[in-house]
Amino acid sequence: MSNQENAEYAPEHTPRLAWAQHAPEVYKAMVRLDGAARKGLDAKLFELVKIRASQLNHCAYCLDMHTKDALAAGESIARIVQLSAWEESKHFYTEQELAAIELTEAVTVLTDRFVPDEVYERAAKHFDEVQLTQLIASIIVINSWNRFAVTTRMVPGHYTPGQHG
Repeated sequence: MSNQENAEYAPEHTPRLAWAQHAPEVYKAMVRLDGAARKGLDAKLFELVKIRASQLNHCAYCLDMHTKDALAAGESIARIVQLSAWEESKHFYTEQELAAIELTEAVTVLTDRFVPDEVYERAAKHFDEVQLTQLIASIIVINSWNRFAVTTRMVPGHYTPGQHG
């Protein structure tokens, strides 16, 4: 969405730093890590995890990107909208998805300085060890992306699905 076309909207903020241009090797390593982390995970589940972590981290750039990617992967608008209130909307998700979303919150927030055993065990019931490892890696990678985007104030609204992959 271009704010220039809609004068009634607030102007876009200016990014602080074009981090990918200034640290291209770090950016390329992050892209490779992201690709490696997603192997074996369902595309919709992967995007739900990315969206939920980005909601928790207030990362507008990643929310824009992963919402669009989720829609392109066939995810429904209703499930994306309900994700921020998933505990009240559990009937929108499978038990496996709920376990992944709960683990995403635990790894992202780390409020008790650890991931609770019951959260980990619930996820372990729904994913084999390889899948669980990939899921944990995906959660960690999106948290890293969120921190780059939030810190450098990347501007949301211009991403096109598939643009980076």
